[in-house]
Amino acid sequence: METKVAIIKDINTDIRFIEEAGKVIRNGGTVAFPTETVYGLGANALDDEAVKKIFIAKGRPQDNPLIIHVSTKEISGLVKDVPEVAQKIIDKFWPGPLTVILEKKDIIPNVTSANLNTIGIRMPNSEIALKLIELAERPIAAPSANISGRPSPTEVERCVEDLNGRVDYIIGGESSDIGVESTIVDCTVNPPLVLRPGGITLEMLKEINPEIELDKALKSKPNDDFKPKAPGMKYKHYAPNAHLKIIKGKNEKTIEIINEIVENYIEKGNDVAILTTNENLNKFNNGKVISLGSENDLKEIAKNLFEALRKCDDLGVQYILCQGFEENGVGLAIMNRLNKAAGYDILRSE
Repeated sequence: METKVAIIKDINTDIRFIEEAGKVIRNGGTVAFPTETVYGLGANALDDEAVKKIFIAKGRPQDNPLIIHVSTKEISGLVKDVPEVAQKIIDKFWPGPLTVILEKKDIIPNVTSANLNTIGIRMPNSEIALKLIELAERPIAAPSANISGRPSPTEVERCVEDLNGRVDYIIGGESSDIGVESTIVDCTVNPPLVLRPGGITLEMLKEINPEIELDKALKSKPNDDFKPKAPGMKYKHYAPNAHLKIIKGKNEKTIEIINEIVENYIEKGNDVAILTTNENLNKFNNGKVISLGSENDLKEIAKNLFEALRKCDDLGVQYILCQGFEENGVGLAIMNRLNKAAGYDILRSE
């Protein structure tokens, strides 16, 4: 397959590329495109044969449901009902990094929803993504635009790296602002449950409904029989090629342990990368040290996380050691992605 790559520098002067990509979607093809969270790989959500191409391109398990992207808050044509709490969430956070799970109508193929009677829907806060959906004249099913299991792409170059020759079209734009996938809220249960943390935090959601809680499945590694209701709940995700280990606890003790582990790895002939913060950048004796950002700006760390994991692979290291973060606010989303990427390999330094 020949993949066309087009870079959008100005949406008005480069609109022809989005028009071309919209036609690809209408004709049953696949298009990678930027959103504010990460880059997505899209196809016509209502065309089961088109959606199957997403799973093939990514090597994605068939029981991992997709999220439908729309360009309007009016979604009654896709779902059976929009409960009051879901409508409040939509009104508050759309367009934005927030997905709601609702009962789907039969118009949505089972392949899109992984044979569930529910579906995740969001309206991205990206001018290019919204224009693509509008010009495609179809809702677009889109997981992240990467080989399944790899760190999600926040730069167009990473989409090309993973998907060139696997998809019809790749649209490039600016780097993703949020850097982690959307928050997912299941609004088919009462009270609603957060199935995946993201840029819209639990604290922000509780301002809509104080009873909203985290799904208990987020607190432990799922077993093989677990049936995911939303993307990213079951399988190892976001993983670099190198083995990732998280060291979490008091800062000075964490640094001490990381230095000890690095020495041990290097003595055995391994290359090691360390993911840390600006504040700790000069506290490590060896290894390839990469800063995720300031410990006082978790949004910056979230934005840089996936690209940092990709850079570790560029360096060809065998091991990555990453300091842990407090699990509140956006820190919850950061640790969720790190836990998945590390296969829950966590060492507590306290």
